[in-house]
Amino acid sequence: MSKNLVIVESPAKAKTIQKYLGKDFDVKSSFGHIRDLPKKGMGIDLETFSPDYEVSADKKKLVTELKSAVKKAEMVWLASDEDREGEAIAWHLADELKLKPENRKRIVFHEITKNAILKAIENPRDIDQNLVNAQQARRVLDRIVGFEMSPVLWKKVKPGLSAGRVQSVAVRLIVEREKEIREFVPKASFKVDGIFLNNNEQEIASKLKKDFEKEADAEKFLEQARTTEFKVLNVETKPGTRSASAPFTTSTLQQEASSRLGYNVTNTMRLAQRLYEEGFITYMRTDSVNLSQEAIEGAKKQIVSEYGSEYSAPRNYTTKSASAQEAHEAIRPTDFSVKTIGDAQLSKLYQLIYRRTLASQMANAKIEKTVIEIGNPKLAQHFEAQGEVIIFDGFLKAYGIVKAEDDDEENNEKLLPKVSVGEVLSYKTIIATEKFTRPSARYTEAGLVRKLEDLGIGRPSTYAPTIQTIQNREYVDKREIEPQTREVVKISLAKDKIKKVVLDEKFGGDKNKFIPTDIGEVVSDFLTENFKEILDYGFTARVEGSFDEIASGGQKWKEMMLDFYSKFHPRIADVEENADRATGDRLLGVDPKTGKNVHARIGRFGAMIQIGETEDEEKPTFASLMTGQNIATITFDEALELFKLPFELSDFEEQPVSVGVGRFGPYVKWGETYISIPKGEDPLSVNQERAEEVIKEKKLADAPIATYKGEPVTKGTGRFGPFIKYKSIFVNVPKKYDFENLSQSDINELIDAKLEKEANRYIQQWEKEKISIENGRWGPFVKFGKAMFKIPKKKDDTKYEADELKDISLDEVKKWITDQDKNAFAEKKKPAAKKKAPAAKKTTAAAKKVPAAKKK
Repeated sequence: MSKNLVIVESPAKAKTIQKYLGKDFDVKSSFGHIRDLPKKGMGIDLETFSPDYEVSADKKKLVTELKSAVKKAEMVWLASDEDREGEAIAWHLADELKLKPENRKRIVFHEITKNAILKAIENPRDIDQNLVNAQQARRVLDRIVGFEMSPVLWKKVKPGLSAGRVQSVAVRLIVEREKEIREFVPKASFKVDGIFLNNNEQEIASKLKKDFEKEADAEKFLEQARTTEFKVLNVETKPGTRSASAPFTTSTLQQEASSRLGYNVTNTMRLAQRLYEEGFITYMRTDSVNLSQEAIEGAKKQIVSEYGSEYSAPRNYTTKSASAQEAHEAIRPTDFSVKTIGDAQLSKLYQLIYRRTLASQMANAKIEKTVIEIGNPKLAQHFEAQGEVIIFDGFLKAYGIVKAEDDDEENNEKLLPKVSVGEVLSYKTIIATEKFTRPSARYTEAGLVRKLEDLGIGRPSTYAPTIQTIQNREYVDKREIEPQTREVVKISLAKDKIKKVVLDEKFGGDKNKFIPTDIGEVVSDFLTENFKEILDYGFTARVEGSFDEIASGGQKWKEMMLDFYSKFHPRIADVEENADRATGDRLLGVDPKTGKNVHARIGRFGAMIQIGETEDEEKPTFASLMTGQNIATITFDEALELFKLPFELSDFEEQPVSVGVGRFGPYVKWGETYISIPKGEDPLSVNQERAEEVIKEKKLADAPIATYKGEPVTKGTGRFGPFIKYKSIFVNVPKKYDFENLSQSDINELIDAKLEKEANRYIQQWEKEKISIENGRWGPFVKFGKAMFKIPKKKDDTKYEADELKDISLDEVKKWITDQDKNAFAEKKKPAAKKKAPAAKKTTAAAKKVPAAKKK
């Protein structure tokens, strides 16, 4: 056994570091945090704010193994990541493994290279308690906010909801942007474009310098232009430069990977983590744009070698953010001689990082910008043509031109032909087009990250989990918004003739952008109204500032918690006691048939339309909203249409047919089969003929594509991708197969592999009792219903072998289950008891108990 034990966070990192340190060091992984706040209960003493950490169940075996390794080592090197989270992991390890200060050393490195690792070993330090406390403050504060605000939502909005400090602010941003879009009133104006020809018949595309508010004014201008001689009034040429962007921070990497590669934030961070752990890039969670002198020299060498010395312009960048740690580095390659790597997805992200870093050390691009003014003194407005020529490409040679997310497509500047002042030009076309102003764009993932960073909300490590969380909670989604149609006027002048046409223009459509769900909007409005300070952007940023102060030793974390909680908790109590319930209720009108009010609101199962009041003697009637409808925007007529669903049609092939809307959208029901109606199609427009078309398409899609041992095999695409189905078994089809052209041998291979896997899954199975002993990823376990239980060790403290488990009796397995959950089998009697008891009282009691139990 090695005298030196190194503990890192991930197995991939351990593997890379082991090869650099050699046989004198044993490198093991903690697989992230070994302990945390308990999953059940708050786990915090609210008098002292002391956290009650516990080793999670899935880490107990690992901790035992690490303790054993610690006993055999003379020195333990804690090598978790260099950020606050990594420092906290090192602290938890030191505490749980009972490491004495003289037997432990803390090492950090920005990159996993041999030089960096050996340098870290030569320069150890102790655990930085200030960084640990900053992480504890964030964890404890966020746990308190979540645990105290969530029960308020259960009581005032809907059971099962949850709130979070950063996540709720991110949802608020998306909700406010959506409201801004809804309230936006487009304003029309006429933009005039002209294409002129010089003596050599070369085209010069230009724009009129002023827009017209009225159609009559635009038409009058074209009438004047029809008989005007156009000349070049001025030609201005200006030299200019373009400079490279700074190297990547976490935020800018996420934004650029989204716009250039189409990667979402979570995927970008997953790939970046792999690149870091495999030694290709420096640490990927950073808000610094700083580069080490070694990196600057490495980039210079590569630039001179590849492009020439005129392209090299070494420089360092300073970070605007006051909280950024300049001791850290930007995200960069660890070795500039490595230009590409084997894995295609990893390589795309690596090359983006490589080129951005290289470009940051290259010379500015030199451009020549030309502006041509075209017109006639008789005309009140003149045309302007703009173009530019790249004289020296500089950094563009490595990185190209970066287009911002909100750049206007119309502003692309083109190369212009040579002209001289006074030269007469003829017009080819002059077109006045009615254009409408547009609201602010909805947030993409990259746009939301940029906004959070601008506001100082969150830190590099929080962007990806925040964005994932608000989607998982179904507060926001990325559903497609179908475009609307409006009429626009287009007036064109060509060959001395003016022609006016009215065209249809699509507008307002969107996809892959964040849109709040109904429940997300109601929750956000409730929290913003009742917890103004917590949802305030400035407050959230100030909290981040407090964490930074704790990290630098300028503030004590428990004092910060006391100050926060002394104001926060009374507000919780006040809202719980006095705030009105929130349902997002909108009164749409009065139903002409019943004379009852029609409401759009959030109900127990989501957004719905309600006719009648809950306190009426006759119960209200309800209808679910369709995909794309929203309680804040649905009209009275659209709401009444929903009550026409479901409706019956005539039988088809002796089975009843109906049309309705369910949890997964509009459907045609044929017998017991539910068939989704294609996206964007109005279910109310589905007649008998269309319903039969949908059914026939489904039958065709479900027709067997082959047989396996005499049984039919069908195929389809589900939530987890393409699959084939044999009997009741679903078999996922990996990408290496051509799903559209599966051969019989492909099908046999896929089903054989699935059946073999299923056969190896069970060691013993008692179907009637819903109990089984199964092989799992980490070894055998017991499954009872949906619950999983550990297999205890034998009396001699050794583990059961799979062969031994084949002979274990059902009674013994039941005892194992009961030892871990005393009520496991008693729970089965509960449903029968509930039916006999008064339903209303039992439900109320249960509802009251849940929040109390959670808050303890």
